Amino acid sequence: MPEKKIIVAIDGHSSCGKSTMAKWLAKEVGYIYVDTGAMYRTVTLFALRNKFITQEGIDEEGLKASLKDVEVSFQLDPETNLPLACLNGEVVEKEIRLMEVSNNVSPIAALPFVREKLTREQQFMGEAKGIVMDGRDIGTAVFPQAELKIFVTASAQVRAQRRYDELVGKGEKNLDFDEILRNVEERDYIDSHREMNPLRQAEDALVLDNSNLTKDEQNAWLLSQFKKRTEA
Repeated sequence: MPEKKIIVAIDGHSSCGKSTMAKWLAKEVGYIYVDTGAMYRTVTLFALRNKFITQEGIDEEGLKASLKDVEVSFQLDPETNLPLACLNGEVVEKEIRLMEVSNNVSPIAALPFVREKLTREQQFMGEAKGIVMDGRDIGTAVFPQAELKIFVTASAQVRAQRRYDELVGKGEKNLDFDEILRNVEERDYIDSHREMNPLRQAEDALVLDNSNLTKDEQNAWLLSQFKKRTEA
C-alpha cells in the first residue's frame, strides 16, 4: 500500500531553522516545499521598493491598493532543486534575505490584508497535499487540519548567532550581533502579539527545542515523526 500524502506544517520563531528543516524533509520524502516567510519577505521588498515603508511608518492604504499588482511565486533552482522566491517574475531570493527586509517584515506580515492574500495563496498550494510548509501560522490558520504539526523554538541568543553566521556566509559585512539579536527579539514580540493569526503553538503540535541539537539529530527526529503519520 502506498504511503498516504499529508500536509506537514512547521511553525516557530524567526531564525530557529524552520526553513532548513522543511527543505530537508521535503527533499528527503519527495514533497513540495513552500517557504511562507519568503512570501511575506517578498511583499516587504515590494513595499520598500515602492516607498510604502518610510521613517514615518507604513502607508497601509497605498500598499493595500497596490497589492493587486503583486504576484509572489516560486521557481525551482536547477542546481539545488529548491524554490527561489519571485516578485512579479523577478527572482529576489537574495534581496529578501537582507537586514533591511528582516527589519520590516514582521510589521508588514501583521497587516490583515497582507495575511489574507497570502493565506489564500498558501491554502491553494496545499490542496493536493504532499507539501511541507513553514511559517508562523501554518498549523493554526493556514492548515489547521494538517496531519503533522511541528512547533520549533530555540533561545534568542542561539537564533541570533545562527542568523549572524548565515549572513556572514552570504558575504554580508559590517554586521552587528546586538542589532541582529534585537531584531530577533522584536520579531518574536510582533509575531506573537499581532491581531490576526499571531504566532502560537497549535494544541496538537509537537514541540522541538533545537537549541542544542545537531542537524542530523534534528532531521532524524523529524523523519521519524513523518513516518509515524504516513505509515500508520
